[in-house]
Amino acid sequence: MQNKLVIIDYGMGNLRSVQKKFQKIGAQITISSNPDEIAKADKLLLPGVGHFGNAVKKIKQLGIWNTLNKKVLEDKTPILGICLGMQLMAKHSEEGNEQGFAWFDAEVVRFNVSDKLKYKIPHTGWNSAIPQKQSPLMNNLDSNSEYYFVHAYHIKCNNPADILTTTVYDYGFTSAIHRNNIYGTQFHPEKSHNFGEKLLQNFLTLKG
Repeated sequence: MQNKLVIIDYGMGNLRSVQKKFQKIGAQITISSNPDEIAKADKLLLPGVGHFGNAVKKIKQLGIWNTLNKKVLEDKTPILGICLGMQLMAKHSEEGNEQGFAWFDAEVVRFNVSDKLKYKIPHTGWNSAIPQKQSPLMNNLDSNSEYYFVHAYHIKCNNPADILTTTVYDYGFTSAIHRNNIYGTQFHPEKSHNFGEKLLQNFLTLKG
């Protein structure tokens, strides 16, 4: 029997591209903002593109904030946050001066590059993600793997043990995180061709 995968829909981001990528690798996955359906999921996807503060407000308005906290912290349901979805796992963001889920001891800050002509913000395009520790999410992926990024803010982890990968754009920043059942990528695996597809396959086959 396949795991029940649910993509959390809070009205921000192209959820269909994530759904299509999972369907391509043979997964049955649904998109939902229904707290009851989310509560029944075996694995969760939290994608997102846009403003951190607006995302927090929409998740709370939909009544799924507490559901997600229970699923992740109490039920230990595997969850993968993508882009804004990963940033929401932090304590706080400069974008909107809003509090996040605080699943990680981390803050979200805007890029502060040394040369704004050379390093355009948002950071957009292909870049590597260098593994900093072992994780089932990165099985059979190495430092030559490249992923697609588009973001103006990035996460700063206060606990180095939470850092899964780092990426350099003028300076090094955390591009993926992992602790226990919680995973996050700043890059978009659904837009990252074979490397991203493999990463999503790894998430699909995680032991829940």
